[in-house]
Amino acid sequence: MDINEPMINEEIRDKEVRLIGADGAQLGVMPTKNALEMAEQANMDLVKIVSTAQPPVCKLMDYDKHRYEQSKRERDLRKNQRIVTLKEVQLSATIEENDVQTKFKNAVKFLEDGDKVKVSIRFRGRQIAHADIGMNIMRDFASRIEEYGTVERRPMLEGRHMIMILGPKAEKKSFAEKSQERKEKHAAKQAEQTTATDVSSAEPKPQPKKKVKRESENMI
Repeated sequence: MDINEPMINEEIRDKEVRLIGADGAQLGVMPTKNALEMAEQANMDLVKIVSTAQPPVCKLMDYDKHRYEQSKRERDLRKNQRIVTLKEVQLSATIEENDVQTKFKNAVKFLEDGDKVKVSIRFRGRQIAHADIGMNIMRDFASRIEEYGTVERRPMLEGRHMIMILGPKAEKKSFAEKSQERKEKHAAKQAEQTTATDVSSAEPKPQPKKKVKRESENMI
């Protein structure tokens, strides 16, 4: 048996268990034999979901269906997950406009795919003495790309390399999404106001004090 799989049915050897129904109802503590009989009558499995509790907690469920739905959720989750990779675009201190355009298109493609981009310049020989030229090239490249990405790390000189990191730009929300968010906030605010009103109306109102007559007032 897989150690990650819970014990089910006859695999459960505890004398008694705390049973939860298929609908989530608490059915109480009972002998495991009785819980197994209830599972058989309901055409379900008895599954130990909390083995460390005293007594262990078991639940009635269709375990095959549960496993199928769980694996389906995991597949969907893996499908929606995207691994962000770091792509690289190499410039140079003497790069020409045509090459800049080509590097720009590559960087845009990487960013639109959801990847980050490492922009680097390698200074050769005496070029290192003119690092300001490389800085200007980096700034120009960053300004061209600002519609598609953001600078996550400003250009920095590391040895004979200048490196800048770009990240994908966050997707802008549509008008419909923004409108839905406003409606939800408005509904939540109204709910809070309603709750506050209900609480205040439920509080007992102070009763007016009764006037107590003095004995002298009753005397003629």
